[in-house]
Amino acid sequence: MAKKIPVTVITGFLGSGKTSLVRNLLQNNQGQRIAVLVNEFGELGIDGELLKSCRICPEDEIEESQDNNIFELANGCLCCTVQDEFYPTMKELIKRRDSIDSIIIETSGLALPKPLVKAFRWQEIRNAATVDAVITVVDCAAVAAGTFASDLDAIALQRQEDDSLEHETPLQELFEDQLSCADLVILNKTDLIDEQQKNQVVELVKQELPRQVKIVSSDYGKLDPSVLLGFSSAVEDDLDSRPSHHDTEEDHEHDDEINSTHFILNRTFDPEKLQATLKKLAEKQEIYRIKGFVAVANKPMRLVMQGVGTRFEKFYDRPWKPEEKKQTCLVFIGRDLQSSEIESQLVSL
Repeated sequence: MAKKIPVTVITGFLGSGKTSLVRNLLQNNQGQRIAVLVNEFGELGIDGELLKSCRICPEDEIEESQDNNIFELANGCLCCTVQDEFYPTMKELIKRRDSIDSIIIETSGLALPKPLVKAFRWQEIRNAATVDAVITVVDCAAVAAGTFASDLDAIALQRQEDDSLEHETPLQELFEDQLSCADLVILNKTDLIDEQQKNQVVELVKQELPRQVKIVSSDYGKLDPSVLLGFSSAVEDDLDSRPSHHDTEEDHEHDDEINSTHFILNRTFDPEKLQATLKKLAEKQEIYRIKGFVAVANKPMRLVMQGVGTRFEKFYDRPWKPEEKKQTCLVFIGRDLQSSEIESQLVSL
């Protein structure tokens, strides 16, 4: 019988650092052929495109296989759309099992891990794949502040813009569920808190762990792949030791409102001026999340720009490909967005 494909499920709130963790893993894959399934919101797959810039295949296979190893599910939260969204994609991955060493699933910030893991009990999946581990990424600064996520408004909007999200779980309960299912907990953003606060976060995390689980700290998701892979936990067979607030509950109601818009501009921008304009827009409108790629004059590399609330980060991720248009692509997620005003501000720069 062929060996089962090990699957690593990465969970954590919006802005906790899941994509950075996956990106670093792909860039340091130690020759492993890794497929990534990313659950993202918005019409432009910024997170998926960002991951596509990472090495996920041996050198002689990169051009042929790279884009085919990133699967984006943007039509619903995985824990609520397992049958419609996840199952068909897993069937396609299973067909390619001979060319895949492992699979990484980056869930949305509101996903419950347990319903997703249960899907690996299905006969069609069970015979070909197993959950190697569930990894929970913790935003230490947010937990120390008692909010669990760095931008509560963005979390609220994420609930509203996904019309398939069937659980209206309070953030603390969702945080507890993500921890109780974990095989490894990663403490992120420790640079934003002091030692006393970090110790308090560690104690809080330990209180929610139903069994012995390793807790490690990371600097922008930079961890050795050997720490993240190779648990062999077979999590789907160990769910009884991973309690959830939803073990005996029925589905919950939620809002259907959606607020997102995107812009593709065939021009370059000065990064500092663009960031200043985006900050002003975020202060003026209810913009909770901004992410995208920016074309910068006289720069051969693509600039990644991300903002949560009015806090921004930017970095160059890779050179523009010869066949690519040097476009600026930005996604805005917010409430009652004034798209015409946003576009006017961008065009006037």
